[in-house]
Parts: sequence; structure tokens; C-alpha cells
Amino acid sequence: MPYILKWLFISIIIGGLAGTASAGFLQSLEWATQFRETHLWLIALLPVGGFLIGILYYHWGKDVEAGNNLLIGNILDPKEIIPFKMAPFVYIGTIVTHFFGGSAGREGTALQMAGAMVDQLSRPFKLDQKERKILLIASIAAGFGSVFGTPLAGAVFGLEVFLIGRIRYNALFPAFASAILADWVTRLWNVRHTHYHIDLIPPTDFLPILYSVLAGVIFGLCAATFSRLIHWAGSFFKSKIKYPPLRPVAGGIILALAVFAMGTTRYIGLGVPVIVESFEKQLPLHDFVLKMIFTIVTLSAGFKGGEVTPLFFIGATLGSALSIFIPLPFGLLAGMGFVAVFAGATNTPLACMLMGIELFGAECGVYIAIACVVSYLFSGHNSIYTGQHIGEAKNRRYENQQNKSISDFL
Repeated sequence: MPYILKWLFISIIIGGLAGTASAGFLQSLEWATQFRETHLWLIALLPVGGFLIGILYYHWGKDVEAGNNLLIGNILDPKEIIPFKMAPFVYIGTIVTHFFGGSAGREGTALQMAGAMVDQLSRPFKLDQKERKILLIASIAAGFGSVFGTPLAGAVFGLEVFLIGRIRYNALFPAFASAILADWVTRLWNVRHTHYHIDLIPPTDFLPILYSVLAGVIFGLCAATFSRLIHWAGSFFKSKIKYPPLRPVAGGIILALAVFAMGTTRYIGLGVPVIVESFEKQLPLHDFVLKMIFTIVTLSAGFKGGEVTPLFFIGATLGSALSIFIPLPFGLLAGMGFVAVFAGATNTPLACMLMGIELFGAECGVYIAIACVVSYLFSGHNSIYTGQHIGEAKNRRYENQQNKSISDFL
């Protein structure tokens, strides 16, 4: 009972902070997107916005530039309290990125804002290192659950994301309590999330299951490709441009020229309208490729935001396009790809299963589960988070790569 009361009290604070931060961020993001879409000339200023972000982090934010990897690193091996400035820095960076037309997401911002604010509670509550790990896990759960409106997925994501193949069960109650409360607080601020609908779900017979496995393999390979390319592109920008603030300038020039040359804003921003479209009709294969390119250039150059919503876009449009040769409904394939590519890129299959059920309904649960598990296996040990460690290898080849810090953590 003392444990429950203590962590319920802390979870209420976490939920209030994370839920309010996510609500304010989502409202700001909606405003920035609408303003940009009605003033397309702003995209020409994307290099200027990139320079401002670069200067901000180069002079004042080097210690928080690692972003989500800093959160994961402090869960695995707690060090100094995460600086509070991470929250306003990532908020400003993400809004500027979207305002001028970068292709980025929102989960990274929500997680970093929640983690930076919540970690300040460690000292006044006199939490030891093990309790601080639980605190950070709960903050990630709250940030994720509130920004997407999926509290169950958020809770499991917080428990699952830092160690591939392992879950920290002593953080189970704080993670779920914080995620549920944060989602509730966000809804209290009248923030609404996008709803998706799958029209047709076939019976779970042999052939549909076989087709789902095939789709899962493709989703896993797509996730691995994205993870490898975004790390390679980041290294490329760093090797070619030594002065960090100029990297987003170069990326901004590339993106702005591409948008004006193509004459469409389809592949910038969050891309939610295209995600919704993927559930309504069969989309062409090039949609997911172009979104992948735009997102990799944006984030590897140094713009801010998350990878997850672009991964939703990539997975949903790829799934919709796969219906050209995989005989499953395009809406179902879009839903499977939506969560499966994310599962493969973050190594969080359980969270993605729950997300699929929360977003699309339990009727498609079997297909969602198959796609997420197969994608998780076929993505290998690649991840968009470099701070993620192997807790339980997916195959024998990696069994000896378990870091000593994992043993210390467990």
C-alpha cells in the first residue's frame, strides 16, 4: 500500500505535467501547420529556421542535443538530472521545423518535454537511482500516451523501449498510471486525436495469415532500411559540414528546393491527411519512398521533432500500396503497416500491438499482432534510437553483445 500510494501521487503529478505539455504542444503544432499551409512562401525560409535551431543547440543546448537517447541512457545508467531546458528547446525546435516545412513527427518532443520536466522531481522527492529509473520510464509512458491518445501503448512503450527484449516490471504501475492520467489531462484540455477506420477485416484463415506474414517481412525490412539510412545520413552531414548550425541550413535548402520543384507539400510536416487517405484508397508505392527521403534529410540534418509519425506515414502508405499484389484489403494493410514499421524501427512490438488495437479496434488484433512480431524479427537489431541496448537478443548471433550495464540495470 505505501508503494501504491507513493507512486500514485507521483503519477498524478507526472500525468498533469505531461498531459498539459502535450496538449499545449499539439495545439501549437496544429496552428503552425495550418499557418504554413496557407502561407507556402514560408517554406523558402526553411534554411533560416534550420540555422536558428542549429545556433540554439550549438551555443546553449549541447548537453540536451541527444534527445530521446539521453532519456534512454539515463534509464539504463542514471547520471546527472536531465536539464529542464530540454523541454523548451525541443518545443521551439519542433515548432520551427514544422512552421517552415520540415518533415518530422511529434513523439520525440512529447517524450523529451515530459522527461525533462518530470526528472526535476527526483531531488525534492529524494528518489534513489532505481526509483529515478522508474520515474523516467513513467515520464516516457505519459508523454507517448498523451501525444497519440493511446495510453495503454504509451505505458508499454515506456517499459519496452530502452532494452530490446526486456521489460522492467517494477515500473508497471507507475507507467500505466502516468500514461492513463496524462491522456486524460490532454483530453481535459479539449485536444482531439485523429481517428482511423478499417472498413473490411477478413476472417482469420490460413491464406490471410500467410499474406500478413509476408507483409510483416516487408514492413520489417522497411523499418531496418529507415533506421540504417537515418544514421548514415546523420554521419554524412557531420562529416561534410563541420560547423553544426550549417547542417540544417543545407538540409533546409535541399527540402525547400524539392518541395517547390515537386509543387506539393504532401511529404512535409506530419502528413496526417495522407495517412488518413491510405485507409480510404490504394496509394502509389512512391509515397512511402518520398516521405522516407524527406524525413531522413530533415532529422539527420539537425531539425527537431520525432520519427514516429513519419514512420506511421511510411508504414500506412506502404501497406496501402502493397494491396497491389498482396490480396488483403488496403485499409487493413495500411493499419498493419502503420504500427508494424514503427515496431521494427523501435523494437517495441508489444506497444505497437496495443496501439493498433487502441486506434483501429480489437477486430484486427490478430493481423496487427502478426505484422508487428514479424516486422520486429525481420528488422534485426537496428533501431532509430542509438541509446537502445540489447536486453535479450533476437537470435544467437547477438547473444554475446549484451552490455555489462544491462546486467547492472537488471
